[in-house]
Amino acid sequence: MTEKKVDSDEVITHPMSEDDGISFEMIELLFFAYRDFVADPDTMLATLSYGRAHHRVLHFVNRRPGITVAALLDILKITKQSLARVLKQLIEDDYIAQQPGETDRRQRRLFPTVKGRELALEISKCQARRIEEALQTLPPETKKASKAFLYAMIEPQGRPTVRSLNHGLEALTVFEPDDSSRRK
Repeated sequence: MTEKKVDSDEVITHPMSEDDGISFEMIELLFFAYRDFVADPDTMLATLSYGRAHHRVLHFVNRRPGITVAALLDILKITKQSLARVLKQLIEDDYIAQQPGETDRRQRRLFPTVKGRELALEISKCQARRIEEALQTLPPETKKASKAFLYAMIEPQGRPTVRSLNHGLEALTVFEPDDSSRRK
């Protein structure tokens, strides 16, 4: 394979920086924090040949036992096809049970099994420990400010779902910008 000769005017040799009008500190802090936040669960799940999609499904089925497939799709913002593959594995491996709806038999409701609850708790405990250890290094009022910051990062239309999962957020007061001020 031959290398294409590129005109030196087409090649950029300096990194993006604040000179480009963007503060990269927060972007990179979020990137690296997320990388490390999911590292332990990724390692645990890899032993089962599972990935992050399995983690998310396990998490939300355990947070809302009886959740419908439609509601789970709405939370995860993934396709039915993506969910079907992951869900099939979790059901076959006895981490999740699927039952028809009580009034609409076509509806599929998802419940964790004992095995699924234990795995979800094991994963959540290592993530909670990482969060608590980080908060321990900061002033006490930081926890509320951290919650407010993360909540503000969520698209406004997704916030009611987050509030319904976390009743402690009801007391959280966050400046709610109007939708027109958010960039798409």
